[in-house]
Formats: sequence, structure tokens, C-alpha cells
Amino acid sequence: MTDKQQEWLESLSSSTKQAWEESGFDSWTAVQEASLPPISAGEDVLAEAPTGSGKTLAYLLPLIEKIDSSQKHTQVLLLASSHELVMQIHQEIQKWTKGSGITSTTLIGGANVKRQIDKLKKKPHMVAGTPGRVHELIQKKKLKAHEVKAVVLDEADQLLVPEHKETINHILKSVQRDTQKLLFSATLPDEVIDLAQTFMDENAEVIRIDEEMKKPQVTHHYIVSEDREKIEMVRKLAHTEGFTGLAFMQDIAKLNVMAEKLVYKKLDLGLLHSDAKKEQRAKAVKEFRNGTYPLLMATDVAARGLDIHEINHVVNLDIPKDPSSYVHRAGRTGRIGAVEGRVVSIVNPVEEKRLKKMAKDLDIPLEESIIYKGRLQTR
Repeated sequence: MTDKQQEWLESLSSSTKQAWEESGFDSWTAVQEASLPPISAGEDVLAEAPTGSGKTLAYLLPLIEKIDSSQKHTQVLLLASSHELVMQIHQEIQKWTKGSGITSTTLIGGANVKRQIDKLKKKPHMVAGTPGRVHELIQKKKLKAHEVKAVVLDEADQLLVPEHKETINHILKSVQRDTQKLLFSATLPDEVIDLAQTFMDENAEVIRIDEEMKKPQVTHHYIVSEDREKIEMVRKLAHTEGFTGLAFMQDIAKLNVMAEKLVYKKLDLGLLHSDAKKEQRAKAVKEFRNGTYPLLMATDVAARGLDIHEINHVVNLDIPKDPSSYVHRAGRTGRIGAVEGRVVSIVNPVEEKRLKKMAKDLDIPLEESIIYKGRLQTR
């Protein structure tokens, strides 16, 4: 840890210092080092950094330090596109505010709204939520947006899309003009930055951390397989030694069909997609974390921001829609301080060409591999 980092650490509250010591971290990551000073100074920040590079802590630490726990109102609002990411952010909030007197809650669509209103009556200092439910409760005047001092858009590129853009706009218009605004994502396309700058301070700090994108602890593989053989290939891969994997597919209907066929082949797995009920999704993630089954199958949106350190394989059951999606999927493994990871794309000959072009655009080395004697081996 540098002298500057040590000095900042010494300035933290006793509860945050305690949480830092318990975390086992010994230095800041690149995105944390770049983000902490401007956020602490109250500046607006746009930050792009690879998945697994410590973005959540980059904004949480300085915001937690700025909260006045004696003031009983919501001071920080954090927005994310999926239930899972909201819950994950809230877990980090609880971990880093333990013993501080800072309170927090979640506002998730599909959950009991009356129960959420009761929680808001207790005036939590920090609120993490999905855009639709947050907007609904602002409109009902249950969440007093004008009292919020900072708004965070986590995985901002998923929030500033047509599906959420209008809702996000309403939320941001509900807060004061001088409210601090922070946008974090693994990918921030120019169009997202252009849109963000319409509601952020013109001097907002733009941070781009790219040297960690293709971390050496993640290797990239592909297996060529005809479509009819993909089921068996996934089954074999899931039975390789030590496998704990997250498999992606864009289409929910196709994902369900593949899951049913794998279950028929006696493979234990969990399902995670936006059509499933909140309780089902939470159960699937919990059981996967607990090691109940080796494979969790998900759509891109449902698994956005999912942080499970034990994942050592990301499996692409189809080709991601664009290079950005590949980066987000790949980022679910090889997390900081976690296991080494593999990204394995199971492709037919047509998909193989598209995958190779995508890998070339991302400057990612691809290894053609096979499953031989229960192990993934380079061909």
C-alpha cells in the first residue's frame, strides 16, 4: 500500500477501518485509487473498469464515509438493473457499515411493496433498488428523493437503455440539481457517456481502467460442436474435476429447453432468468453459492453483476450479442482474490467464425479445446 493509500485509510472511521481489516485487502485496485479522491471531494464521476476490478467498493467506501448517521433520512441512492445485483450491492453495504450506525434497505420490483414502505418509514441512510420500484415509491412520496445527496448508477450501460432510460430520467429529475451522480460500468460506450453528460456536471471526472480487462488468471477456450451435441458437451464439461460454472444463453425459451434436457441427463443445475419469480431467483443463487449443484444457467440480464468467487468456468452456450456482452460474461470468473477462471464457448462451425472475430476485436487469445478423459484440454 502506498503512503497516500495508507494516509487515506488512517482517515477512515473506526467501523470502516475494522471492515477493511476483516476484508483481508492490502491495497486499493486501480479503479479504487482513481475514484476515491474525486468521489470524496463530491465530484460527479463516470468510471469504466473491468468486471471484478473492485468497482462497488470504489464508490461505496467514500460514500459511506460521507454519511451523517445522526441525520435520519436517505442520503445515498444506488440503482442497478437486476434483483441479484441490488442484493449483492446491499450485502456489501451491510458488510462495510457494520457497527457504524448507518442503516440501509433494498427496493426491488416484484417484492412486497407495503413491506418496503414500512422499511422506508425507518428512514434508512442508504437505499439500493431497481429503477421501476424506486421510481414508484418516489412518485408515492414514500422515498424523499430531494433529500438524497448522491445517486449511483451501477452497470450504467444497462440502466441507460430504452427499457430504463425514461424511468432513470424521472428519478434523476426528482433529486436536487447539485446531487452527486456516479456512473460505474465494465463498459461505457460513447453513446452512454454522451447521455450521462446531459444530467451530470460538465466537469465530471471520466475514469477508464482497461489494463485489467483481460486478466491473466482467465483463459479463453472454445469447443466446436454441432448443435445437437451441445447438450452432451455441457454435461461432460460440468462433470470435469472441480467444475463450478455459470452458463449463458440469450433466449429464455432456449435456455429452459436446454436446462430440461440436462436435468433429464441427471445433471443438477439452477436457473436464473427474468421470467422467474424473485424467490426462485434468490433460491437458485443461494443454492449455487452453497454448492448444491455445479452449474447455474442464466440469461445475460439476470446474471449482470453476479459476484460468486467460486465460479471457475463461464460457459457460452451461444455467442454473446456483442463484444461488450462477452466481456461482461467473462468477468463472472477470475474475480479479484478468487479462483483462476476459464471462459468456454461451445460453438457450431458458423458460430466459430463469429467468435474468432469477436476475440480478435477484443484482443483475446482463444484456445481450441476438447474434453478428454474428464478434463478440458487444448487441442
